[in-house]
Amino acid sequence: MSAKHPIIAITGSSGAGTTTTTNAIRHIFRNLGLDAAFVEGDSFHRYTRPEMEVEIRKAQEQGRHISYFGPKANDFVLLESLFREYGETGQGKYRQYLHSFDDAVPFNQMPGTFTPWQDLSDKTDLLFYEGLHGAVVTEEADVAKHVDLLVGMVPIVNLEWIQKIVRDTTDRGHSREAVMSSIVRSMDDYFHYITPQFSRTHVNFQRVPTVDTSNPFSAREIPSHDESFVVVRFRREMRTVDYPYLLKMIDGAFMSRVNTMVVPGGKMGLAMELILSPLIEELMDKKRRASFQMDWVEEK
Repeated sequence: MSAKHPIIAITGSSGAGTTTTTNAIRHIFRNLGLDAAFVEGDSFHRYTRPEMEVEIRKAQEQGRHISYFGPKANDFVLLESLFREYGETGQGKYRQYLHSFDDAVPFNQMPGTFTPWQDLSDKTDLLFYEGLHGAVVTEEADVAKHVDLLVGMVPIVNLEWIQKIVRDTTDRGHSREAVMSSIVRSMDDYFHYITPQFSRTHVNFQRVPTVDTSNPFSAREIPSHDESFVVVRFRREMRTVDYPYLLKMIDGAFMSRVNTMVVPGGKMGLAMELILSPLIEELMDKKRRASFQMDWVEEK
């Protein structure tokens, strides 16, 4: 962690709704006048899409599995290295993974490939990561320890699968069969590398639908926010959360446990802004104090 160069990470599996959270946080950044360095977790994949397809076939022939959830397909050491470098210097390198033709056309590349590595902008206020592994810990890498604010997006698993199936078939052009096969292939890595992250987060947002999602593989549409509740769990040691204020501001919210709040799904965006804004402001206050202290020491 770094007071002078803070890092915020939104972590959640593919289809979990991390993009929705990212949009809310971008709005917070605009309101606070913050210039963030944006990093996408997919940029730390080891393989392009064609290369990954080859690796999947090789794994199947050998009776094993490979998925985007695990270390065989992602460079966790490189991700930790970026977080460490940014925390120490406010600098680092990033690239983009181009999911679709719309993403790839501006770069004159094919979907499923990477843009070249380039330097992050100088003098950013913080680094913002959105992806699968913002809180991952393995024997080789500990990404979580470098993050100042960890936010988990964790819809119940059937809803997560529905969101993934609909998104990947509609927006990314994959067949329903291919997406279902990907879900099955990913289960072992999901248990070992995705799920444990949500015990390390500062705040989790878990969307729970109020409609039947018993068979996610037959669903054709994603339950709307108004057809769900959001369970918000805060790490117990977070003493500065103003629960009475949040309950007053979010109509229909209630406390289900001492550190857990439930809000109507349609209020999720509002809840995110009310909850995350003061946490981000607190990071910026620490950053200013750290910068002031360093300037004072240098003057001495």
